[in-house]
Amino acid sequence: MSDCLFCQIVNGSIPAQIAGENERALAFADINPQAPTHLLIVPRIHITNADEVSTDHAIDLASMFALAQEVAAASLVRDSGYRLVMNVGEDAQNSVAHLHMHLLGGRKMTWPPG
Repeated sequence: MSDCLFCQIVNGSIPAQIAGENERALAFADINPQAPTHLLIVPRIHITNADEVSTDHAIDLASMFALAQEVAAASLVRDSGYRLVMNVGEDAQNSVAHLHMHLLGGRKMTWPPG
């Protein structure tokens, strides 16, 4: 989708601080970090959000999780722990309509989040 912010980051027309990538996913720094390590992992194909995911997207999701593990290790948060979050819809503050997973780490997480 040409007007999708994350599609534009994936295709390179908008610059981002890339943390890692594989054939089906891209990881980059969040511009408004909520933790010392705050990365976004997105599929290279446009999927609106987790509510739109189907079994046809299995390889894309597996690639996102594999990339999350890689960038967590590279960011030195894999051993201490990290949080993966996907938001769906306005009430969840999903501000970009492209499936993305937040990887948060580098500090003790609280529950409930916030």
